[in-house]
Amino acid sequence: MNIGQVSKRVDSISPFYVMDIMARAKELEEAGRNIIHMEVGEPDFSTPKPIIDAAQRFLDIGEVHYTKAQGLPLLRDKIANFYRQEYLVEVSPERIFITPGASGALTVALASLLDEGDEVLTCDPGYPCNDNIVTLFGGRAKPIAVDASQNFQLTGADITQAWTPATRGVMIASPSNPTGTMVNRSQLDDIAQTVKKHQGFLISDEIYHGLVYGQRAISALEISDDVFVLNSFSKFFGMTGWRLGWLIVPDYAVSAANRLMQNLYIAAPTHSQYAALAAFSDETRVILNQRRDEFECRRDMLYDGLKQLGFVLLNKPKGAFYIYADCRAFTDDSYTFSLELLDKAGVATTPGKDFGISAPERYLRFAYTTSTERIEEGLRRIKAFLAGW
Repeated sequence: MNIGQVSKRVDSISPFYVMDIMARAKELEEAGRNIIHMEVGEPDFSTPKPIIDAAQRFLDIGEVHYTKAQGLPLLRDKIANFYRQEYLVEVSPERIFITPGASGALTVALASLLDEGDEVLTCDPGYPCNDNIVTLFGGRAKPIAVDASQNFQLTGADITQAWTPATRGVMIASPSNPTGTMVNRSQLDDIAQTVKKHQGFLISDEIYHGLVYGQRAISALEISDDVFVLNSFSKFFGMTGWRLGWLIVPDYAVSAANRLMQNLYIAAPTHSQYAALAAFSDETRVILNQRRDEFECRRDMLYDGLKQLGFVLLNKPKGAFYIYADCRAFTDDSYTFSLELLDKAGVATTPGKDFGISAPERYLRFAYTTSTERIEEGLRRIKAFLAGW
């Protein structure tokens, strides 16, 4: 490598195309334009007050030091109790790691599992960072194309067909980003049994659990203990800026995860961990459930409105806060369409090319992370834009 040259691995990391949209949206706002933001996958609600109050009480003491690399024991106990109550499964706190966001959880999981050249099966469309982190740890992501006919989720048959001698494991997400779709218990059992048959690992991204509508999300831990589960305080718990998540590992990976946490992160942010102790209180839960109900109302309004405008849609997404809309009635280039929609109508969306290579030119992701009033205005603007498109 020459001086001034970055590594080949970093050079292979794909960009977030939505950053182009966000940068352009900021330019327009600075010029005085009013922009409807449906591109950002971040709840617009502030952190619940009981969580902020818990953080303030801790900071007032003034003793902000590192916790154990694995995380605050009391917080790991609360998470273990959360799984006992929500999923009726027993998870030892020794298998729980508090991480700097769910991204930190994924890096620890993949660093625990991957050797050079190992292949990981992922879902396309899917969250692009997952594939990029596989690459950074010397692995090779192998996206499997899924479509609306299979609810944008993998099946055991998909996994078997794609498995090669180089394959080490599978990553799934339910609810999914960008589609908001979920796997049911029988599907998840099929996936887990297929991965076990091939003697591989299963990583289950469950960061949108809690933000589900009309049914309960199934955790992979209800199917097997021999799985890696990611979760986050950013989505349902509304703590995006606190950078806090967790990872649950099988018994065989506890020592490896500990060593990685020590070396990669020392520990997750201490003040965030103490704040998160209040995330599981009854007072906070009332607030979070009210917000979930509000997200459901937003989903219904946006889904019905987009369908009336001519977008091709799946059944209503069961979780998260996204609608993955097929815009083929209007364009064969969703990226250009997204830029034009922003420039001419002031509505920011995320183009499908951010989520893989499975017909991305046909899709836009709409995030209903803004108020119903703003969604209603956004739909009016899109209607006017389409009339002149």
